[in-house]
Amino acid sequence: MAKSFSFQVLHRDSGARVGELRTSHGRVHTPAFAPVGTRGAVRGVTHRDLLGLGTELILANTYHLHLRPGASLVARSGGLHRFIGWDKPILTDSGGYQVFSLGASRRIDEDGVAFRSHLDGSSKRLTPENVAEIQAQLGSDIAMVFDECTSYPVSEEEAESSMQRTLRWARRGRDRFLSIADRPTSLDGEVTNPGQAQFGIVQGSVYERLREHSAQKTVALGFEGFAIGGLSVGEPVDVMYRIVSSTTATLPDERVRYLMGTGMPDDLVECVARGIDLFDCVIPTRNGRNGQLLTRDGPLSIKQARFAEDPGPPDPSCRCYTCQHYSRAYLRYLYVSGEMTASTLNTLHNIHFYLDTMRRIREAIAFGTFERFRQRFHETFSRRSRS
Repeated sequence: MAKSFSFQVLHRDSGARVGELRTSHGRVHTPAFAPVGTRGAVRGVTHRDLLGLGTELILANTYHLHLRPGASLVARSGGLHRFIGWDKPILTDSGGYQVFSLGASRRIDEDGVAFRSHLDGSSKRLTPENVAEIQAQLGSDIAMVFDECTSYPVSEEEAESSMQRTLRWARRGRDRFLSIADRPTSLDGEVTNPGQAQFGIVQGSVYERLREHSAQKTVALGFEGFAIGGLSVGEPVDVMYRIVSSTTATLPDERVRYLMGTGMPDDLVECVARGIDLFDCVIPTRNGRNGQLLTRDGPLSIKQARFAEDPGPPDPSCRCYTCQHYSRAYLRYLYVSGEMTASTLNTLHNIHFYLDTMRRIREAIAFGTFERFRQRFHETFSRRSRS
């Protein structure tokens, strides 16, 4: 199913790399950030906005699309791209993290996960096989294999048990993916993207021994790309960086590497330095809705009273639509008034900031100046809100 999918590394600067990911719906220049459109829409902005910002890849979620509107309906509509009106690449998460987040309302066994729909309370089950089937009907360009995500902290024994289950599920999910590719008629529904690729997910919590074992076994299954999952769940940042470093060293150089659900802008810079190619995170959209704008100096909380009469743009160095047209005072006024336009303008800025950061990273790698860029980025950006 992945004949139109390929990845090529074009430039390197130490561990950082620039690449090109080719899919049946276009190219993605890496390192890349994918805005999160869980239900097929990125909150607060339109697809036209995303295209104007230069977005090349968005993320949607199998769990939510399975519950509503349903994969069969999407397939009858011609696949997810046609259904949502987005003709560029789409990555679908398997739903493993969402199931993990259900807590006591879900039951995990060797077959898969049983849970009750948060929409109507009906009983549902996800397995490695039907997750592959759902994603084949959705027709995303990158389909994530079903995995089990552990919480933090977790004992090494519990992490190993979960990691081994993820490996068994990976084998089953890969087998079903390949069987659909060989015989599309075996699917109870329509395969809407014959060029779909499937990524494996490395688990093992914060234990390097488990991560190395998981990576080796997952690579052996022959996925088109590989993801690092189970991070950004509460572990210290330095631990996350250590795990990313040790895991990427075990992954094949010629395959794309995706760090799931991470993170703050400085996390992106540091994990690019450790060989990561793809990122996604809800921070730009969620923080925008909550009145926080990300700038080159760090987060700016626009709802603070000190901005009530501030005529300046959120970020004087930013070229986005929001910063070119609106003042901090106006954005604060919109936010405290409860105007939905506040979320849109804040989100436009934040997504632009993330995409522009990735563009600057790619340029620095291509020119061999990434380490200088990395140093300067940390000299100005602070995770603490600007005072």
